[in-house]
Amino acid sequence: MNAILTHSTLTCPECGHVSRDEMPTDACQFFYDCKGCGAVLRPEAGDCCVYCSFGDVACPPVQMDKGCCGT
Repeated sequence: MNAILTHSTLTCPECGHVSRDEMPTDACQFFYDCKGCGAVLRPEAGDCCVYCSFGDVACPPVQMDKGCCGT
């Protein structure tokens, strides 16, 4: 089994601000306040969290093939 990555680089679709963040390992993050412009990001249709939509690494539940938030 591959190691689960717990950090993702998230890029804001509104202003392009890039932030490297630690992701929760047992849940999906549905809301995220951009540290650049303050926009509240939400997942795109079909994605379970902001990291799956705007990050360079999918959230840990998805990496573990557990689907969204372990469901």
